Amino acid sequence: MYTGLHHLHMTCAVLSVGFFVIRGIWMMLDHPALQAKFTRIAPHVIDTFLLASAVGLMFVIGQYPGIDHWLTVKLVALLVYIALGMVAIKRGKTKSQRIIAFFAALVVFGFILSVAITRQPTGFLHSLM
Repeated sequence: MYTGLHHLHMTCAVLSVGFFVIRGIWMMLDHPALQAKFTRIAPHVIDTFLLASAVGLMFVIGQYPGIDHWLTVKLVALLVYIALGMVAIKRGKTKSQRIIAFFAALVVFGFILSVAITRQPTGFLHSLM
């Protein structure tokens, strides 16, 4: 059960960030594909599976946000990533704001990944401390 959920979660994470990068590039290029129906729907489908697999993993490993600090940090960072992603793809008032939010979101994603790998609330910052 764990292995299947873990692989699904990692696959969805790669698809999610990969598609975010593509949409970010399209945003910077003002590419019309950014407005396509598939482009607007696919991220929600991918992220639904990502979230569902995360909840499943939580129960399988018996670790929960609010109790296990690394998951709490990962959840808060995820909310920051989502907010930055919304600014980057459609909510930013200027292209400069959207580009800055795009790169900030990628940094936050890297932090989320490092927290997941290390299971330390400080993620990649742990090795600097």
